[in-house]
Amino acid sequence: MRPLILAASFMAAFACTMAPALAQKSGGILKIYHRDNPPSASILEEATNSTVIPFMSVFNNLVLYDQSKPQNSPDDIVPDLATSWSWSADGKALTFKLHDGVKWHDGRPFTAKDVVCTFDLLAGKGKDKLRRNPRQSWYGNIESVTADDDYTATIHLHHPQPSLPSLLASGYSPIYPCHIPPAQMRTKPIGTGPFKFVEFRQNEGIKLARNPDYWKKGHPYLDGIEFSIVPNRATAILGFVSGRFDMTFPWEVTMPLLGDIKSQAPDAACQITSMNNSTNLIVNRDAPPFDNPDLRRALSLAMDRKAFVDILNHGQAQIGGVMQPPTDGIWGLPPEMVASIPGYGPDVEKNRSEARELMKKAGYGPDKHLTLKVSTRGISLYKDPAVILVGQLKEIWIDAEVDIVETSQWYSKVERKAYSIGLNTTGNGVDDPDQNFFENFSCKSKRNYTGYCNPEIEKMIEQQSAEMDKEKRRKLVWKIDRRLLEDNARPMIMWNRAATCSRSYVKGYVQQVNSVYNGFRFEDVWLDR
Repeated sequence: MRPLILAASFMAAFACTMAPALAQKSGGILKIYHRDNPPSASILEEATNSTVIPFMSVFNNLVLYDQSKPQNSPDDIVPDLATSWSWSADGKALTFKLHDGVKWHDGRPFTAKDVVCTFDLLAGKGKDKLRRNPRQSWYGNIESVTADDDYTATIHLHHPQPSLPSLLASGYSPIYPCHIPPAQMRTKPIGTGPFKFVEFRQNEGIKLARNPDYWKKGHPYLDGIEFSIVPNRATAILGFVSGRFDMTFPWEVTMPLLGDIKSQAPDAACQITSMNNSTNLIVNRDAPPFDNPDLRRALSLAMDRKAFVDILNHGQAQIGGVMQPPTDGIWGLPPEMVASIPGYGPDVEKNRSEARELMKKAGYGPDKHLTLKVSTRGISLYKDPAVILVGQLKEIWIDAEVDIVETSQWYSKVERKAYSIGLNTTGNGVDDPDQNFFENFSCKSKRNYTGYCNPEIEKMIEQQSAEMDKEKRRKLVWKIDRRLLEDNARPMIMWNRAATCSRSYVKGYVQQVNSVYNGFRFEDVWLDR
């Protein structure tokens, strides 16, 4: 077994034994507003942090990113349901030793069979099926999962994949119970986590209560968490300022709104961070007019990316490739490399001049405009940049209007390709190339909304996945990233930054800088009042 793994296991156990000696207070309900109605409570079936943020604390993973550290890193993965893990000599089997005595919220014992059932669900092998399976592409390299005994499970791979623990550590990778059908998990989820599900009232709110039998002794500190669904951002912010809420929805405070909060609630603690979330375009490559590659290229050339950054983020966001830029991200292209790619450099007028020539080639011009709709999800993170995009497209004779799609319909709409252009945001579940490339750009992925498929890139994605040398892998990742930008696979606009605010008495919450999905166990959060 690797020394680092043993050290991680020891430190996690040590931290738990020391918890009672700290100054945390038990009790109280943490109240947070929620930006919209989650499509369901089933994390395995959804592709939005609208589900992960309220429901991650109901579950446990095999392993988890250290919740006390802001940057997710392979070096900071700690035990959760697993006490330890070890690789086989050939790198094709990962074995987990599991905690004994863990119970599901309904009192049934957790065993290795539940691990097997979870991955059978993800692979589509179980007797029950997931309604949607957005993480299936993450785990396509898994050949099988076996229960070696009640408290030992092994994941068997087709080929070595050093990133597997990073994928398993995401909030998107909870373990589900064998004895509960997927349909129930959408409305009344059962987990092993620090909080138990109480209720989910559509368009009203979500309530969770402390799990008194939580297997991590002394946790959680809170008696419960309540999420109130407040889709109107101004109303939600007023609720926070007035004291109705202890915390804003994570990263839902924009730079313009931050000044209002600071002036009206001076005791609030606000933190601006990145989130591994990009604003980008998804383009229907299979239907006119964007089955024409010249028009797809014109779209990318038309955008003034710095204007998006300045208007929406007061200069705080970053321009980057398909992997999150450094230094918040671990794998992204350096800024100078991004600027050298057509459309991503600072000379906007030069780029637009080239775009207009491509439009003329396709038969458009000052006297013949292209008319279309820009589809986008009905929350501000999507709607605000969509309005800017519509204005910029006029510069190349595209007359567009914004088509607002309600959250519960957005992902099914783009999966059906019922759009021409989509103003999209992509939140990467893990800051690792395997997650991003396999999910968003692989020919086989259902989450590859645009249908981009390049056999050469596909081969390179497989190659980087199996590469054990980190620096060799990084060079391959940069090569893939550059090619995806040049191919306009999913034209990038910016990598977002925003703020989360909480009252000064909210303690123990650490906002992560390279994930919007992995930091919401809430078992270490407490209220100092």
